Amino acid sequence: MTMLKINDPKKVFNKYIYDCLYDYSHQTEVHYGGASSGKSHGVVQKIVIKSLKHWDYPRRVLWLRKVAATVKDSIFQDVLECLSAFKLLPFCKVNMSDYRIELPNGSVFLFKGMDNPEKIKSIKGISDVVMEEATEFTLDDYTQLTLRTREKRHKDKQIYLMFNPVSKVNWVYKYFFVSKQPDAVIYQTTYKSNRFLDDSVKRNIELLAQRNEAYYKIYALGEFATLDKLIFPKYDRLLLNKQELSFLPSYFGLDFGYINDPSAFIHVKVDEPNKTLYFIEEYVKKGLLNDQIADAVTALGYGKEIITADSAEKKSIAEMRRHGISRIREAKKGPDSIIQGIQFLQQFKLVVDERCVKLIEELENYTWTKDKKTNEYTNKPVDSYNHVIDATRYAVESINGKGKARVKTFKGGL
Repeated sequence: MTMLKINDPKKVFNKYIYDCLYDYSHQTEVHYGGASSGKSHGVVQKIVIKSLKHWDYPRRVLWLRKVAATVKDSIFQDVLECLSAFKLLPFCKVNMSDYRIELPNGSVFLFKGMDNPEKIKSIKGISDVVMEEATEFTLDDYTQLTLRTREKRHKDKQIYLMFNPVSKVNWVYKYFFVSKQPDAVIYQTTYKSNRFLDDSVKRNIELLAQRNEAYYKIYALGEFATLDKLIFPKYDRLLLNKQELSFLPSYFGLDFGYINDPSAFIHVKVDEPNKTLYFIEEYVKKGLLNDQIADAVTALGYGKEIITADSAEKKSIAEMRRHGISRIREAKKGPDSIIQGIQFLQQFKLVVDERCVKLIEELENYTWTKDKKTNEYTNKPVDSYNHVIDATRYAVESINGKGKARVKTFKGGL
């Protein structure tokens, strides 16, 4: 039997998580806040310790991301690192292919995506559920998960939500912060809550105040951004079947990024007669070299398709061609191409596959700039939350008539 011994808690836990480490009195725990605040790490620590307490009837914990492909490099890795730090990993049974971990006492950790919610329904005997990046999920997802935690033999059953407060449009804000659920507790953290953060990371977070006001509020202060005038205020969010839409033509776009901004690839199907855009699939990730982007596009099955990419990245486009993406081409940007492209997209009904989580985040945060002197909204978008949207503008360039952009402003208020 392997027991966890912690001699000096201050060297292991941030204060906020240590204060609630053994409190299981709420059905749902909402952990939100800024970047590098330690919330995810703290929740992992709490659940590992909670799972080790039960030897008579081991726990069965379901760890979730909305998209299964993101599990390996996120929550699964976080749990492995925690078990290693606790010196428990050598005593655990780890299945790297099925993303399954069995603790020394028989408790089991299952790591899944909710790409297909029906698959989750087949998992029985769940004691706890963890929703990482909870804003990527839907209220229906959460409701379904509450039904999965009804095993009577498990004590202290809970659901944990972790997220950055990206948008007040999101279901999490409406459900927990406006409606105020009675059996939920909310914990807010910022980078200042993390005693283990080094000074260079702190400085980078604080520099957000100079670069981007919205990002600073969300990722430094850990606050919900003010709901501003959204550029795309309406869209439908559905679980789309690509085969059922195969009769519609496909368009592909790519926006390059690297360290601060992600590279963003999008697959769109267009129903021009009915003025509807269907967003089928996205791939969005930071830190990718061009050969890695090419590999990702090929793995998705789109390596031979015509892909329209940011023309400012001519070198990247050439490298993509050398790596087998032979039909990639430059976007033909013209004067006012951003606003003109936005106005073209605004003519369409937007239907988004619910697994396009980064696009959804952008649609809920992409806003018009407000003139601070006049308090009027201009026809200039804020340069943030726009990478997948930019890729979309490139994707549909061939059917965009490129009409002259109409200059307009929006007066006061929302």
